[in-house]
Formats: sequence, structure tokens, C-alpha cells
Amino acid sequence: MKSVSARGCARGFAVGLLLAASVVDVLYAGADGTSVLPLADPVWPTLAVVLVGLAAVLWPAGRRPEWLTPQVRTAVPALVSALVTAASLLVRGEVVLGPGEVMILLSLLFVAVRHCPPRWAVVCGTLDAGALLVLPVRGDVTLSDDVLGLEVIGLLLVGLVAGLAGYLRSMDYRRTVAVSESRRSERLAIAADLHDFVAHHVTGILVQTQVARMMATTQPQDLDPVLAGIERAATEALASMRRTVGVLRETRPEAADHRPVGDLAGIAELVEGFATPGQKVVLRRDPTVSHDLPHEVQAAAFRVVQESLTNIRRHAADATHIEVRLRDDTGRLVVSVADDGRGGTQLPAAAHGGGFGLVGLKERVTALGGELAAGPRGGVGWEVRAVL
Repeated sequence: MKSVSARGCARGFAVGLLLAASVVDVLYAGADGTSVLPLADPVWPTLAVVLVGLAAVLWPAGRRPEWLTPQVRTAVPALVSALVTAASLLVRGEVVLGPGEVMILLSLLFVAVRHCPPRWAVVCGTLDAGALLVLPVRGDVTLSDDVLGLEVIGLLLVGLVAGLAGYLRSMDYRRTVAVSESRRSERLAIAADLHDFVAHHVTGILVQTQVARMMATTQPQDLDPVLAGIERAATEALASMRRTVGVLRETRPEAADHRPVGDLAGIAELVEGFATPGQKVVLRRDPTVSHDLPHEVQAAAFRVVQESLTNIRRHAADATHIEVRLRDDTGRLVVSVADDGRGGTQLPAAAHGGGFGLVGLKERVTALGGELAAGPRGGVGWEVRAVL
């Protein structure tokens, strides 16, 4: 709150200083005794330049019409100023060179370099800088020492303002790139969540539905546990989707904390609710595996088990024995999922997945400095092994 109020005070001070300098220009132009109201010759060009420049600089951002782009704002006042300078040289008239017009052109140079599109930034910035640098020669074509001194000061001011605006523009670009990368990484994380959680539950629903159809004719009395598993998987899928959609709709940075996550305790729930009739799933967890492992390690272990079980449903539904192991190997957590399936599955081709699960899983594991390996076992079946 203090920084916002300080910024508002600084902006108000700058606006007041600009208005005061512009008033000085107009008063100085009418210092020969000519009234401002009749718009005498010395006052009219100065007043025109000041009004056009102030409108370009101070027009509220929320009320600017669509045609008042940064290009128009910065180019038109510079052209008006340059035309006044050219007219003073042609008629050898007395036109004021005051602080207000200098500050306006410097402000417009700042706007051009920082906010105009790249090509227009060069064009409009050159117009503003050129209009500023030709101010000292108004009504005097001879380059006296005073004029040369003013030109040097003008060059220094142009360099300082353009350099500051260019630096801030580069900071804006870096911030934009950082925000874009953050959004991209968040979208990838959400996509991984959709794959890991929703696909896991939906695949389970599909497999158990097929089992229920087969049992409907042979073992109708044993259908209730299968239907209960389908109901549970559907409920969990809806909950995961609801959380993920909530993240997508959320605008606050802390929304990322609401993405569905997992830990070592969740692995037991996965194993407990995975088996279908005819399957045996065993969780073997060494007592040396601590409950206080870093959160990211537990989440990665959970995803390894979840993706492995999902792949078993997709590609080895005929597996009868599945073993999930968690053990501590000299300070490293080793997670393995092994099955005795022979690759028999009756899932539709559309349910087999796109092959991105293990790719994303390997990225997640290696990001933690771990290793992931997946391949056939010695005899039959498949094994996924991760070292975290």
C-alpha cells in the first residue's frame, strides 16, 4: 500500500511539474506585452505545441480512443513541434524555447521507446529526439556557441531518457517471457495431472466395467464389489477433474497448491483399490522408509506407482500378481512396480494412451536427480523402477 501511494505521489509531482513548465512556456511567449487571449503571434505556436503535447502525455489511459495509439501520441506532437521550428526559420520569427516543450518531447520519447511496437519505436523515437534537438535553432540559423551548448545538453538528455526507456522495455520483455514460461509450465503440470489422475481412474472404470459385463452372465452374485469399485473410481475421477478445473479457472498464484497431489500414504490407497477379480496386488514397504521424506519425493513416488498401475490396466490386464515395493537404499528411495502379465488386454485402441505417460514420468523423476527404468522382467511381465 505504501509503494502504491508513493508511486501515486511521484506521478502527481511529475504531472504538476510538467504543467507548471508548460505554463512558463506560454507566459514567456506573451512576455512582450501581448495578451494571451488574442492569441498573438509569439503565443499561438507555443500554445498549440503545449496543448497537443499535454493531451498526448496526460490523456488518461482508460479513456483514450482506439485511434490514439502510442504511435499517434508520440509522432503527432513531435511533427507539430518540428513544423513550428521550420516555420520560425522561414519567417525568422521569435518562437519560445521553454522547459515545458522540452519536458513534453522527452516524455514522448520515453513513451515511444518503451511502449511503441519495435519498428514504430525507432521511427517515433527518432521524431521526438529530432524535434527536441532542433529546438535551439528556432529563429536563428547561425550555430553560435550557445546553440551548440544546448545541442550537447539535448543529446545527453535524449541519451539518458532513451537508455532508461530501453532498459525498462527490456525488463518488461523479460517479465513477459517469465510469465509466459510460468503459464506454459503450469499448463504442462495440469496436463500431467489430467493424465496421471483422471486417466488412471477412467481406465479403472473401463476395465472394471468389462469385468462386470463378463460376470453378469457367469457370477452375477459377485457383481456388487465390482460395481462398488466402479462407483469409487468414478467419484475419484470427478473429484480430480473438479480440482483441475478449479485450478484452470483460478487466477491467484496459490492456485497451483490446489492441484491434486499424492504421497506415500496415498500409494496404499492406490494399491488397495486397484485389484480386479483374479488379481492380487501386494504393497511391500520396508520399515526403513521414512514418513518424513520431502514432499516432492513422495509426490514423484506416488506418480510412479500410479502411472505403472495405469499401464498395467492398459497393456497387461491379464496380470494376476502385481507387486509394489518401497525401500530405502542408502538414502535413496527405490520404487518398483512389477507384474506377471503377458500383454493381454481387451481395451479399445483409443484407451491405450498416447505414450506420453512414461515420458512425463521420466522428466518428473530426473528433475529430482533420480533415475527411471522400465522394461520386461526376466521371465514374464514388466517392471518399472525409479530411484529418487
